[in-house]
Amino acid sequence: MADKELTGKVAIVTGAGRNIGRAIALALAGAGASVVVNARSNRAEAEAVAREIETQGSKALVHIGDVADADAVQAMADAAVKNLGRIDILVNNASLRREKPFAEMNYADWREIMDVTLDGAFHCVKACLPALRNSGAGSVINIGGLSAHTGARNRAHVVTAKAGLIGFTRALAHDLSEDGITVNCVVPGLIGTPRPKDRPEPAHHLTHGTISGVRGTPDDVAATVRFLCSPAARYITGQAVHVNGGAYLGV
Repeated sequence: MADKELTGKVAIVTGAGRNIGRAIALALAGAGASVVVNARSNRAEAEAVAREIETQGSKALVHIGDVADADAVQAMADAAVKNLGRIDILVNNASLRREKPFAEMNYADWREIMDVTLDGAFHCVKACLPALRNSGAGSVINIGGLSAHTGARNRAHVVTAKAGLIGFTRALAHDLSEDGITVNCVVPGLIGTPRPKDRPEPAHHLTHGTISGVRGTPDDVAATVRFLCSPAARYITGQAVHVNGGAYLGV
């Protein structure tokens, strides 16, 4: 990729305080973009990422807000335009990944996941759409998940929400093409990320393997997002791009 190929662009990355979201924010900043670092509640994490971005020589804006809250999302989009002048890239990374057997799952459990993962992506695109249209070369990236394509135990809500993002991606690719906006879904699989002690690695990770025998990193996902947001990828839209080390090849 060309050095600083996103210079002059502004990106919003939701759920950017840690792990894959953090890596995406840093990768886009490394390409020259200014980045809005969104986190649901952890300001300290978001500000740490913003400092890393500024160390790279790019601008950063921290915005704390729940993507499930349409008003908070609109405030984030407004702040991006007011402080950074535009929005060219939206990365819908914010998500919840709970595990619970379906028989024990109640509607509140179901809605919690849908509100953040699927409805949150809806709110973000709606709020950012006027600015993305003005960009003339906008990019929307939805971050999917391996289990949306394979299924998984105890994750009916998560699997459904992430599968919904695939449909959302394809529909938006049609609806937004005339505005010069590409829409793609990046699907991480078997990515090694730090996890809280009370939340072990998802069970479905233990039933899949990679060709190389090693797990990917958040940087692997971020590099794919950076490419899809770059001028070199303007002919790619409506696609689900899998970053999983060959996990679908029967390993």
